[in-house]
Amino acid sequence: MIEPSRLAAFIASRICHDLVSPVASVNSALELLEDPGDPEMQEQAQQLLVNGAEAAAARIQLLRYAFGSAGLSNSAADRHEVKKIVESFMKSYKPRLEWHIDTEHFSCGHARVLMNLVILATGSIPRGGLVSLHVSHAGTALNVSARATGPRAKVSDYTLSTLRDEEPEEGWSARTIQPLFTKMVVGELGGTLDHTTAEEEVTYWARGLRPEG
Repeated sequence: MIEPSRLAAFIASRICHDLVSPVASVNSALELLEDPGDPEMQEQAQQLLVNGAEAAAARIQLLRYAFGSAGLSNSAADRHEVKKIVESFMKSYKPRLEWHIDTEHFSCGHARVLMNLVILATGSIPRGGLVSLHVSHAGTALNVSARATGPRAKVSDYTLSTLRDEEPEEGWSARTIQPLFTKMVVGELGGTLDHTTAEEEVTYWARGLRPEG
């Protein structure tokens, strides 16, 4: 569907895009701290510096799993660490988070799927709301879902095209590539990616994953 070199380029651009905002906050804070002006302004700059650094670190940790080599291992993931990474990531976005994992084995590959679903779900409710994550067994397979509930919850047109095995009308880009990457990651574990919708609610499903993946 897409050449490997183009896929790599768009993923790299997507990672850079996600880090622009917190890094810009850090730079702005440093510039303000260089000006020995109003003490109140200095305090605000220090808080801006802390918030920007925390957001950048949190996004790097999740993107390292979602797009990087951290999610390639078949070994068991530390679910407490995974939860901490997801919670830290969500702090810099509007939605709240619920967490439900009911399985004995949760691998790094499953964590990579989960984190990509988190990105999809968060993008579906830009005005905030709630993201509920579920991991459970379905017979011998594993299902992972991310339900996004909030005002004007919506699946983007380019995500819908990807789920239909079609290239988005606007083409592949750093903005449109993540749903395709998610579908590829899910497919590598033998699963399928789809979605369901209800009023102010979108749920992304990764069904039929290998439990030992």
